[in-house]
Amino acid sequence: MKKAPLKKAVARAPAAGIIYTIAALDLAGHLFRVSLSIKQPAAIGQILSLPAWIPGSYMIREFSRNIVSIRAECGGKPVAMTKLDKHSWQAAPCDGALVVEYDVYAWDLSVRAAHLDQQHGFFNGTSVFLSVLGQESSPHEVNIVQPQDAACKHWRVATTLPELKARRYGFGSYQAANYDELIDHPVEMGDFALATFKAHGVPHDIVVTGKVPNLDLERLCRDLKAICETQIAFFEPKSKKAPMDRYVFMTMAVGDGYGGLEHRASTALICARADLPTTASSGGEIGDGYLKFLGLCSHEYFHTWNVKRIKPAAFAPYQLQAESYTPLLWLFEGFTSYYDDLMLVRAGLIDEAAYFKLLGKTVNSVLRGSGRNKQSVADSSFDAWGKYYRQDENAPNAIVSYYTKGSLIALALDLTLRSKTGGGKSLDDVMLALWQRYGRDFYQGTARGVTPAEVEALFDEISGTRMKPFFERYIRGTDDLPLARLLAPFGVKYSDARKGEKPSLDVTLGRDGNDARLAQVHQGGAAHQAGLSAGDVLVALDGLRVTGNPANLDALLSRYTVGAQVAIHAFRRDELVIFTAVLQGDRVPGVSMEILPLGKKLAGLPRPTAPVL
Repeated sequence: MKKAPLKKAVARAPAAGIIYTIAALDLAGHLFRVSLSIKQPAAIGQILSLPAWIPGSYMIREFSRNIVSIRAECGGKPVAMTKLDKHSWQAAPCDGALVVEYDVYAWDLSVRAAHLDQQHGFFNGTSVFLSVLGQESSPHEVNIVQPQDAACKHWRVATTLPELKARRYGFGSYQAANYDELIDHPVEMGDFALATFKAHGVPHDIVVTGKVPNLDLERLCRDLKAICETQIAFFEPKSKKAPMDRYVFMTMAVGDGYGGLEHRASTALICARADLPTTASSGGEIGDGYLKFLGLCSHEYFHTWNVKRIKPAAFAPYQLQAESYTPLLWLFEGFTSYYDDLMLVRAGLIDEAAYFKLLGKTVNSVLRGSGRNKQSVADSSFDAWGKYYRQDENAPNAIVSYYTKGSLIALALDLTLRSKTGGGKSLDDVMLALWQRYGRDFYQGTARGVTPAEVEALFDEISGTRMKPFFERYIRGTDDLPLARLLAPFGVKYSDARKGEKPSLDVTLGRDGNDARLAQVHQGGAAHQAGLSAGDVLVALDGLRVTGNPANLDALLSRYTVGAQVAIHAFRRDELVIFTAVLQGDRVPGVSMEILPLGKKLAGLPRPTAPVL
């Protein structure tokens, strides 16, 4: 591709000394072109660097690998660029404004990076904006250029970056007070659906990109308004003041997908289009798919307080060139995972029965893996970079999720606090104290991150007792939480319907065409004991064919009793191998919870003497 000449530095005297211009260079080739103008580069040669990871997603992603070319000039003359490491460059010293131009490959359809084609454009600043070393705290300006392609004539811009000369939803110039703010406002460009509602006076936008026939934006506004107002009032019960002036839910609807990433005044979401409500939906019931989407929105919105403003000390400030380790993700992700569903109850969108059904699924997912007996949630948090975000087929046998077990720890702590204080205190009080002491003034520069010792001390203070034994057993240790015992005083029956009478190989199947490929083999199960491994393709069980349909294997196993011996033919790589398995009883947890008729009414696990739902 022939390179276009460098664009001249902006002629007017800018308010910001650092100006980015980002344009769609090649829609079919998925390339953004970024021009960076630095009014006063460092005298010894300006160093530029791209983050290696994005806050909220704890994995080194090497975003710089997507920079396919880079060059610089000063006063119309070329300036040499020297690469210092995998994500940093240094320009040669120059006299005057430095202009750096580079092309970024954008073909990651996720919430973490950048994506560009004929249908839309999306980017996080961490993927496209080089930081100017030594000037990160200076004002930054961004010019977002409308693509000239005819397919883009109806495109608009959705972002919570403050407008400079651009109009709301329009192309043009935006501003940020510093680099940290710049990269915390993702940008969506496209012909998207748009709706707006106010939550306690604050405008909230819903942006949906992708084809969703008969999308019910009115219902989305109504339901998200209930969630947002409930959460705002939770953290600020008196003033009901939100920590932002505007918020945007950026949603990419696809055939099959799920994910979200939090930002200070927005969230980037990806979901299956079938999960979104349509005007053709009958009645006001919330289906499983839509409930999952609302739970995702609730989760990311709760992060507006818990992790974007209340932060672990290791993230204050973020160090984006290398891993930042903290043992507290069980609090920041786990507690958020606990409150996301509770907020659906408190907002009146689901009832308690639906809530306990969701809670039962979480309990079962935690109990399913033996990794919970080997890794604590504190270690899982610390090892997120190398383990949780790099899961393989052995993950259920080796690690525990600080999301799911973290949410159960939040439940157990909530119940414990309510019981120890006779209903006087709850986990709500802990969250409010964290907000008031560590989060409320974060972006005014007067707040600081919280340490593990301070978290534990806060629980001691609010409970009026030493919580170290709980932390040692369930947070720094690997004990299973005593949920049945903790729930009983609140009138909630905890039961496990698992009977172990159903014969099982204790595997997770992954379909590969019409083949039954083993995705996971659970430690100690019949398949493991027989010698089968993840990746093996089942061919036959006692001479009868096994297909990729899970119902087929279930039907074959149903002809046997627990303890029966069966011959299994399987391919490992390209070799046919024969195994002998002794079938075990089904070890899949079947936990369920229900409120006893005479039990106290739980409004999102209320206090024994003062229901809160």
